[in-house]
Amino acid sequence: MPSSCKDIRAALAECLQNSECVMVQRNSASDCLKPPLVDTLPTRCQQLKHGYGECKRGLVDMRKRFRGNQPVALSKEIEGGGSGGQLYGGKPAVRGVRGVDGTGNGTGTGEGE
Repeated sequence: MPSSCKDIRAALAECLQNSECVMVQRNSASDCLKPPLVDTLPTRCQQLKHGYGECKRGLVDMRKRFRGNQPVALSKEIEGGGSGGQLYGGKPAVRGVRGVDGTGNGTGTGEGE
């Protein structure tokens, strides 16, 4: 298995082992990932399951084939820190937004101040 999915797979396995579905109800981890029981999983496990599926799908996606999957930043998500980062580094598309009244203050009263 490529190293790009190992981290998220390990996090999913750990989340499943600590979930109520495995610990209390004594289901196997593979049973907890199937439709009747998948809704009982915590939100974090459901998100990791979705992320793991996207990672595996990215391995065969020809558009990502040369670039590879994006690295998984689990520590940033767990710590709850940081913003998503800058999406576009170029010039702004719009110089300034004018209000409805055309003065730029956005009040929309129509009275020039």
